[in-house]
Amino acid sequence: MVSTDLAMGIIFLSQNALGILGNSALLCCFIVNEFSGIRARPTDLIVKHLTFANFMVLFCKGIPQTMAAFGWTYFLDTVACKIVFYFHRVARGVSLGSTALLSIFQAIMINPRNAKNKYFKATDHKIIGTSLSLCWSLQMMVNGFIPVIMTDLRDAKNVTGFRNLLYCAVAKPSYALYVILLSSSDVMCLILMIWSSGSMVLFLLKHKQRVQYMHRALCPKSSAETRATQTILVVVSSFVFFYTASGVFTMCLTFVNGTTRWLVHASVATAACFPALCPFLLIRQHTSRSRLSCA
Repeated sequence: MVSTDLAMGIIFLSQNALGILGNSALLCCFIVNEFSGIRARPTDLIVKHLTFANFMVLFCKGIPQTMAAFGWTYFLDTVACKIVFYFHRVARGVSLGSTALLSIFQAIMINPRNAKNKYFKATDHKIIGTSLSLCWSLQMMVNGFIPVIMTDLRDAKNVTGFRNLLYCAVAKPSYALYVILLSSSDVMCLILMIWSSGSMVLFLLKHKQRVQYMHRALCPKSSAETRATQTILVVVSSFVFFYTASGVFTMCLTFVNGTTRWLVHASVATAACFPALCPFLLIRQHTSRSRLSCA
């Protein structure tokens, strides 16, 4: 086994273990909050879907990539390759959409001057639930062509029209079109994240200027909203950084002739960073709510 593959296998194994542990702990926080009678915030539903999507990304992509890095090659047949890549792309898209929704709804909720704020608060659960359902449905339809272009390495071994992805293979012409098509939707979500995050940053700066002459006890709700918003900003910034890096590696892999193992490893490693680290960025506010309830 090449030393680079061994090192990447250890990295993937650590990412998967860390991500599964963190997402499991975040789900446990939700369960504790439910039994403690803590009133759920509207954005908690988005975080639950984001956590479930992170689990799917780690299981559908992280585990097979780890096995490939450690030397296993022909451990998936054609049907398994189609299923694994399809659900990975759906989960990745839902993770992207959920993070965008989390940023957008947080930007709406912290702005008291929004004329539609009262209407939103009255129907927030319905709006968020509908948005998440639409996100899942859209990703399942957009990625519907993936099972058509995926196959296993045995079927593609003697065919030149397929690109080797270490444990599965994809049709080369379709792969380039597939990357460009999905990258366009990713860019749209990233633009929405940056826009909503910029709105929150501007609001926090103005809010800080307004309250710096006031006593802190007069605005405890604003302080809580500020902390929640800062957490969302960190989550969105991490998402944009890691998935932009993963997208760059994927685009390079698309236009490089032959199979470059380090590009495949780098693309998957950067894409798996967010599902692994995301729960640790979100878990602080949920554990603090649990401690406050117990007190």
